[in-house]
Amino acid sequence: MPVPLPAPAETLLVPPDATEATFLARGMVTAVAPDGGLTPLQSTLLDALFVSLTGFHADLSQAPIDPRSFAQGLACRNEAFRTRVLQMMILNALVLRPLPQDVADRVTSFATELSVGDGMLQVARAYARGHLGLAAIDFERNGYTSEWSDTHRDTLHTSAELADAWQLSVDDPALSARWQALEALPEGTLGRRVTEFYRARGFVYPGQVGSAPPLLAQHDWVHVVADYGTKVESELEVFAFIARANDDPKGFSLLAMVVSLFETGYMRRGAGLFEASPGQLSREGVAVRVADALRRGALCAGSVDFMATDWFELAAVPVAEAQERFGITAKSDEAVGAGSVGPWEAGGISEYQLRTGRALAETEGREYEGYGATIA
Repeated sequence: MPVPLPAPAETLLVPPDATEATFLARGMVTAVAPDGGLTPLQSTLLDALFVSLTGFHADLSQAPIDPRSFAQGLACRNEAFRTRVLQMMILNALVLRPLPQDVADRVTSFATELSVGDGMLQVARAYARGHLGLAAIDFERNGYTSEWSDTHRDTLHTSAELADAWQLSVDDPALSARWQALEALPEGTLGRRVTEFYRARGFVYPGQVGSAPPLLAQHDWVHVVADYGTKVESELEVFAFIARANDDPKGFSLLAMVVSLFETGYMRRGAGLFEASPGQLSREGVAVRVADALRRGALCAGSVDFMATDWFELAAVPVAEAQERFGITAKSDEAVGAGSVGPWEAGGISEYQLRTGRALAETEGREYEGYGATIA
């Protein structure tokens, strides 16, 4: 019988100490290690996650533990804590390609004994069976956008109804004008910085041909407010930050999506615009950066759904004030040392984006300005 969730009076709410962190590492390694042991990426990612989220290095050399004993060891932990543990197991399973069936089965067994679940576990099981089409359906059924409705239009400010979450909106003059008007805001405000972010990269405002889906454009504000560049590996940081800031477990699917796009390539396309670019998380330092982004998301003030935030209400606020409102902390020295950069730094823009930004400036008859963003 699965280990039940504790009563409120019996729930342990303090952060893990060194002993519990060691115990957690033992369970995670048991759950996600394929035959032959953890892959180099899994080892790097697990240790980075433990350092960022618990403050302790993970002991990855312990003897295996069965799912029942592991769940009993977390008997005083609530559903939210157990779910986060499961999500970290799923994350370390999703970086495997191929994803062995026995790994997916073990993670499922751990979830059962912990009395928790997550929709992305269904995705992992589909990957393990080689059913990529079914996995895509499971993303829609169980992920962040599973409860999408037209009520989200108020946040996105689209003029017309969007049939699905990632639908493009390329003929909406009112929406485009709303974004264009941000250029008139004072320097240093969040909205003005977002327009500079767009112009430096040649991005097209939502509502125009060539623009990103309005929902995906929500994450562009996060690039600015959380200080992340726009090369592909930075997208992993942004969505890790977004996913962990949201207490709704479905937010984790956004991180699962970009890992499937930008590490394993299980997904060819996603979010209405992104295309697969595998191997990004395996690049040196990126796992440390992603782990730190999860830490920063966890430290935000309360539960924040950055994808459902009405950013136009904050557009006139200075960036620093917006960061303070959300409780956004600075990046760790380790993440910065591992290569994490902001949108206004060297390496914070890709060569393609730089070319596109220059081409847009030429078309509009203005001198190109990168606002500090250059290629590395």
